[in-house]
Amino acid sequence: MSGTSEGTGSAADSIRSAITQRHATVPAAPSGPPAPPASPSRIDAGRSDYRAAFNAAHLAMAVVDRDGLVVTANTALAGLLGTEPHALTHQCAADLVDLASEARTWGAYQEVLRGRQARLRCTRRLKHPDGHSLWTEVTLAPVPGTENVLLSVADISDRRDLQARLRHLQMHDPVTRLPNRALFFERLSAALEASSYEHGGGTGRIGLCYLDLDGFKAVNDTLGHRVGDRLLAAVAGRLTLCADQSGYGRTGGHLVARLGGDEFALLVEDSTGTEQLAELARSVLAAVQEPFDLAGQRLSVSASIGVVERAAAGTSATGLMQAADTTLYWAKADGKARWTLFDPERNAHRMTRQALSSTLRPAVDQGEFELEYQPLVDLESGVVRGVEALVRWNHPQFGTLTPNRFIGIAEEDGSIVQLGQWVLRTACRQARRWQIEQPSDCPVFVSVNVAVRQVWDSDLVGDVAEILAETGLAPQLLQLELTESAVMGSAGRPLQALQALSDMGVRIAIDDFGTGYSNLAYLSRLPVSVLKLDGSFVRGFRYEEGAHPNPADETIVEALVQLAHRLGLTVTAECVETAGQAARLRRVGCDTGQGWLYSRAVAPERIAEMIGSRPGADDPR
Repeated sequence: MSGTSEGTGSAADSIRSAITQRHATVPAAPSGPPAPPASPSRIDAGRSDYRAAFNAAHLAMAVVDRDGLVVTANTALAGLLGTEPHALTHQCAADLVDLASEARTWGAYQEVLRGRQARLRCTRRLKHPDGHSLWTEVTLAPVPGTENVLLSVADISDRRDLQARLRHLQMHDPVTRLPNRALFFERLSAALEASSYEHGGGTGRIGLCYLDLDGFKAVNDTLGHRVGDRLLAAVAGRLTLCADQSGYGRTGGHLVARLGGDEFALLVEDSTGTEQLAELARSVLAAVQEPFDLAGQRLSVSASIGVVERAAAGTSATGLMQAADTTLYWAKADGKARWTLFDPERNAHRMTRQALSSTLRPAVDQGEFELEYQPLVDLESGVVRGVEALVRWNHPQFGTLTPNRFIGIAEEDGSIVQLGQWVLRTACRQARRWQIEQPSDCPVFVSVNVAVRQVWDSDLVGDVAEILAETGLAPQLLQLELTESAVMGSAGRPLQALQALSDMGVRIAIDDFGTGYSNLAYLSRLPVSVLKLDGSFVRGFRYEEGAHPNPADETIVEALVQLAHRLGLTVTAECVETAGQAARLRRVGCDTGQGWLYSRAVAPERIAEMIGSRPGADDPR
């Protein structure tokens, strides 16, 4: 234990005064009129009284000279050290109470001996000759008027034991008797200190298995908290056994802790790599999945585990726990009853997703979005009949982002409503501008994707009517695309909204048809105008470059086209990339095509150039 210096004053002041008079060599100067000299008999009697008090005191004491040697010691100190008082005379005081084991304490002790420091107080663990150890508080202070120092030693073993018991209660979970969250983070922080890995030949790495029981709340709710606590204690026992068997038990320098609720952690210091952590995680999963017999109840539970293993240098306790918590979430999201290893790339994607989510709403107001358009081409004539509006996000940090990077986020947090309104208004305004700038008997229509949440969370019908009136675009020149999974099975408000839009004259298209429910019975009941065939069918049409087409794809597409035509629907094929695909789609009766054969999504100015032309494979655009 390190020593600390303090001011003057102690319980031994009166005894110190006695020692002062006994060893004084220079009498103190009188502060008043000179007193009559004391008789030798009275001086000897006083000294005898003080010596008797010194020897009878319960506080262990010794007088030490400036060389650090014991001048005299009392009976209490001799008893504490298991010897006789006379045997301590001329002994080195520092050796008796272990003052030289720490450089800081030794330096402070030397300063007290030289009179440069007023006091030293430190805690030392001493070993009694009979073998038992005791904790002591050692105090040294100069004796005024002399060159000597008074050493006092107080036995604080009982106090230390009480402190240790209180700390154990404070740092351990009462249900499982495992270290609790406070002790876990104390140990984790100490393990991550750089000094912990500078010596001792450690690996310099650290690992963590962060565990959560699957469905533990149901146990508490159905069987009660008493059974729940017994289950937690039983799980703790199995975790400790797994750690012991793997060489990571509490006595081996590693920690199994309950962090709260049904969350546990296994901390592996000086880990040797991810395989070591994976082996531990597998053993824990297997152990937890074995049935528990608790007070006549046979319970089966599982666990999800997030596993993190990394270099200790540069890692903080907060960062490690965030990574473990994220990985545990992945394990649960992937189906529970499994362990998952932390993946930096997956985490980077998650962090990016969070960053996008936090900036998505204000991005609309800040003008960070723009629309590009991909032509929808008549397969028979090769003329552009319409365009699909595709939103792009010019993010100030991540650059230009395509819809698949942020539309899902917008649907989750509800910002798709605001974004969808902006896309719809911008696309309709642009379609009207083309119509005005390039009058035609057959103006191009614009197709806009709509999320189901826009139907539920906003007045889509009212928004469309308002925007059409505002822009002057005819309803027949607007097409709204919904995915097959969103349209099939529609009932209630969504179906009513689709019907109202159709009655208004707006086209309704089913996007990615053939990949969802494919419940063809709904086609006759829904107000749908267009089927957009998923690109997976079209890819099977390729003959070029040695590709082997799938005859079944052509049969399915031909059947779908014929069915759609009989129901009064038109069919658009997505992902048309080659002239051969376009020819085969034309042969089976498909109406329009969309894909790189004609053009990628481009700025509205490029679409203006395509209107009235025949874009194709040789078109440099």
